Amino acid sequence: MREAAKKDVSQQIKEAAGKLVGNVSKVIVGKKEAIELVLVALLCEGHVLIEDVPGIGKTMLAKAVAKSLDCRFRRIQSTPDLLPSDVTGIHYFNQKTSGFEFRPGPIMANVVLVDEINRATPRTQSCMLEAMQEQQVTVDLETMPLPRPFLVIATQNPIELEGTFPLPEAQLDRFLLRVSLGYPSEDEEGTILSRFQQENPLDSLTSVLEAAELLELQKLCHQVYVEESVRKYVTAITRATRGHDGIRLGASPRASLGLYLASQALAAIRGRNYVMPDDVKYLAAPVLAHRLISKTEARLKGRSLEAIVGEVVSGVPVPVEEQP
Repeated sequence: MREAAKKDVSQQIKEAAGKLVGNVSKVIVGKKEAIELVLVALLCEGHVLIEDVPGIGKTMLAKAVAKSLDCRFRRIQSTPDLLPSDVTGIHYFNQKTSGFEFRPGPIMANVVLVDEINRATPRTQSCMLEAMQEQQVTVDLETMPLPRPFLVIATQNPIELEGTFPLPEAQLDRFLLRVSLGYPSEDEEGTILSRFQQENPLDSLTSVLEAAELLELQKLCHQVYVEESVRKYVTAITRATRGHDGIRLGASPRASLGLYLASQALAAIRGRNYVMPDDVKYLAAPVLAHRLISKTEARLKGRSLEAIVGEVVSGVPVPVEEQP
């Protein structure tokens, strides 16, 4: 009975994931891996940072995911003059009632798109720390819980572009995953032109997953089995980042937990009720790279953080998996 129940859990999540990926793919061409990673974050109650050059489809991907969920959606367009109160909300004096009332900001939603987050000032960026980690906001000494499910999808341009403010380490550590889309292939770019020739397919996109359904799937993900050797493999990888010769600041325990939970979600999405070492290896760079700070000499030699994570993973012995 227990094995049958586990099988039902993995199949239920796989079917829901297939519906969502298929729905988003009606808008986004050829980025199935990126869509899958966003879904991993959804199932883990994590947040996603989509980083790439302008015009690649970062905002389109975030909006397509939001429209695929029957949840409250809000967008924050980051600019240098955006204030923390524009994000969290304010108390204002209502002359009709002769009292102060709270006007909630866009952060009080289920899915929040923070577009070009690194164009906001560090002060405004930091106002989202509490919301992203503790799912609550504090305004004028009053703490209010955020609705669940709660997901922040932030987009940012490369920091080399003009008018950007690099995200602080504490903020980056709040994102479960960092996703890069990259340029489409020649065939994919041709498909994009054909698909958007008449109208924007985003306008006709409908939801395929309700909020209550998503909350249930998030609970089911915790039932995915993780063998003890695989659990140790997760911690071994994150701990190895702290002693690597190219890394000045290694991954935190929050990163270990994120890699563990993301591996459970990925296994379920792929129809399995247990985590394989390959799941951990696949997610290592998206989960860990943005949390690390490389040494100056490593940057001068052109060693990217993703490449360094690859070196770390290749240096950690892979456990022999035992299927439950």
